[in-house]
Amino acid sequence: MTPVELSRTVLCAVRRAVEQGELGGVTVPERAVVAPPGPGGCGDYATGIALRLAGAARRPALDVAEVLRTYIAREPGVADVTVTGPGFLNITLAGGASGELVEAVLEQGARYGHGDTLAGQVVELRVPYDTRAEVVADALVRIVATQGGRAEVRHAEPVNLRPVPAPEDPAPLGHDAARWALLHPAPHDRPRISADHLLQRESNPLFRVRYAHARTRALHRNAATLGYSSDHTGERSASAVLVGAGAPVGAGAHAGPAARHTSAPSAPLRASDPAPGEADLLAALAEYPLALRLAARHRAPDRLARHLVVTADALLGFQHVVLPLGDEKPSAAHRARLALAEAAGAVLAGGLSLLGISAPEYL
Repeated sequence: MTPVELSRTVLCAVRRAVEQGELGGVTVPERAVVAPPGPGGCGDYATGIALRLAGAARRPALDVAEVLRTYIAREPGVADVTVTGPGFLNITLAGGASGELVEAVLEQGARYGHGDTLAGQVVELRVPYDTRAEVVADALVRIVATQGGRAEVRHAEPVNLRPVPAPEDPAPLGHDAARWALLHPAPHDRPRISADHLLQRESNPLFRVRYAHARTRALHRNAATLGYSSDHTGERSASAVLVGAGAPVGAGAHAGPAARHTSAPSAPLRASDPAPGEADLLAALAEYPLALRLAARHRAPDRLARHLVVTADALLGFQHVVLPLGDEKPSAAHRARLALAEAAGAVLAGGLSLLGISAPEYL
């Protein structure tokens, strides 16, 4: 069950509770936000829908959460529902949830994360004659379209999109670095126009994002050299085999394939051990649709840019366990890990494309 499907499941539970008269005075909302649980939470996803409905229901959020818990727990694909804090619903999905998320990303490709939050809406962007404002508006046209809306850009008063202008012309940085320099900072922050955006170092967020995408393509190529592919449509779900290597990896965060394959033989894969970095990367993929919605709703491409950095960092922390180490033979676990890495690559490529920035195959 993907986050989008789970959101629909939560709404169906609300609708049934209303129809059964257990939540009087409540109007079923158009959407329910689900996301990985925060501090104090548990399970795979959490939603604050009970807190949102408590006022209309004229009942404490905890009571509303208990009502919804029973309905959500009956849904196919849901293993458990726990109420925490002031009324958050923490949902544990049945086995295969992680694999279904990865498969959804790979099947939808560049359209993963697209929704209908702004369906039928025309978003008018009135911008000044300023380079940064025009670049932000250009990115927003594509981002708004992912949510079913249509953005129209005009130079007219009163201006409703006026990010802090760049202190100097970013053109000397080149197309990709210039756009990143203008889009990555929040609109109220002054962009930094410097050669730091061109450095191939970990301190450069743009480099990490583009390098992470290039690494996903390199992992795909190296797996093919070893004679296997992600096989994400196979009978076994990715979540059933996304397990840890059980042995240390000697290469650094940006080590190439050669460094990994010359490592000492590792211990056998154990299903009880999660792969290092797996949870962070899965969370980043699951949160990508929310990042897109927020970027579109708040007219803030920087939200998307920052989420791409989070995804890239998670991928770079996970990449070491994707390919076999030493004398290991490719297994179902390696195919599942490769599928997860390829899903991350699809998200990075799609996000960069929305920002108008290229995603290199090699870097």
